[in-house]
Amino acid sequence: MDKAMSRFCLPIVLICFGVFFPFHFDSEPTKESKGFSNKRFPDFGFMPPGKGYEGRVFKLSQDYPKELPGAKSIPEFLQVDFQKDWRNYLLGVREYCFRGNILGGDVEDDWQVADQHPQHWFHIPWQHFGPNGREGIHGMTKEAPVQPRQLAWSQTHSGGQTYAIAFYNEFGAFTIGQVWKDPEHPNARKASFHPGTVICKILFTDVPPQQVPSLANPLQWQGFIAENFTSTKRRIQSLTLIQMDIMVRDTNAPLGWVFGTFQYNGKLNKKNRWENLVPVGLQWGNDPEVADDDANPQPVKTRRNPKIRESVINPDDNELPPTHLGWNGRLNGPVDNPMSSCMSCHATAQAPAMSPLSPLFQENPPPPGEDEWMRWFKNYKCGDRFDLDKPTNSTDFCLQLALSLQNFYTWRNEGTKILASRYKRSARRAKGEEIRPSVYKIRRFDEELEEFKIQRDFPEK
Repeated sequence: MDKAMSRFCLPIVLICFGVFFPFHFDSEPTKESKGFSNKRFPDFGFMPPGKGYEGRVFKLSQDYPKELPGAKSIPEFLQVDFQKDWRNYLLGVREYCFRGNILGGDVEDDWQVADQHPQHWFHIPWQHFGPNGREGIHGMTKEAPVQPRQLAWSQTHSGGQTYAIAFYNEFGAFTIGQVWKDPEHPNARKASFHPGTVICKILFTDVPPQQVPSLANPLQWQGFIAENFTSTKRRIQSLTLIQMDIMVRDTNAPLGWVFGTFQYNGKLNKKNRWENLVPVGLQWGNDPEVADDDANPQPVKTRRNPKIRESVINPDDNELPPTHLGWNGRLNGPVDNPMSSCMSCHATAQAPAMSPLSPLFQENPPPPGEDEWMRWFKNYKCGDRFDLDKPTNSTDFCLQLALSLQNFYTWRNEGTKILASRYKRSARRAKGEEIRPSVYKIRRFDEELEEFKIQRDFPEK
């Protein structure tokens, strides 16, 4: 470990027991911390031992732009009206994301964005921490479980899981760099993304591809991942591309953001297998008036809802494999929660996280369609806080940025717990209650603030 990192890291065991911590967002670096701008963030948190390992090694792209890119760098697809020509808009985003990242050779060598000169795509820091942290072959983090028959009726595999990695263009990376300008005092109040920001996330699953017809001719990556979703033991395994998500900060979007999703359909047998990612659709609003209760968690066919006006879904069943979509037919991807939507999850992006990603993740979930449930399906504008009555900062629909801040403060909080000054010394025989890590809500040790763990799956019981 180099000298800079040795000063940056506390000697703690990297196990994420909880998520409630003493929160302090510094608006400006202190005099003592101004020299930290050149520190390097860890590349990953899980990797086979270096001795004897041969293979790809992930490198975090973290040389964030110090200045906002100019107008010449605005992506060209933003000239397309996404409501009138949704398909060409989505394909334009896909081509923009693929450019320079899809090399035409071994797919294992694609998306090595840290090796670009100059760098055009970047990663979020502080995703190495915790049991779901970043693995070191392709830089993927554990996302969510995959339930039996979620991807196809023939999919009976249990314990399935999803791993993903996201990439941010120069506009998005500028914001990341502003938030993390001082690596020891990140500033969540800088979490405002500028028009032209493009975020792309590719998602892989360990579900056997032969159980899912659309995963024929699979595109696969290796990853150092858990044996199954609930396991903490890791090994090198093959994962199959299933989905790609995009977020675009578009000035023509009513709420500021456009969300899009692609699903892998290997039956198309494209020569470039990345092009088997076909459009699922676009979303630019949450249709807050549609409060019926309909979901399709084990899809045999795609059920589209004509009441939904702020999502558009690919109408071609020959191109789009059967998929569950989101609640009432809002946009969502095949590995996402069928009782949610892209925007309903991302609207909760805050630091600290004062609400879970889904109303289902509460201890006493409200009935679907009731007022408390519909709080997740309102139309929030970019930069709006989901919880106006609580002390938190919006991270502008970016859950990964919220999670990176949560990981950092959890790590820092764990570090404060190993100080002798927190304990009363005496000559008495040691005595104390057994401490068991909570899996849902933990009160921070000074008992002032609660925070929800940012997770895409149901809390464990």
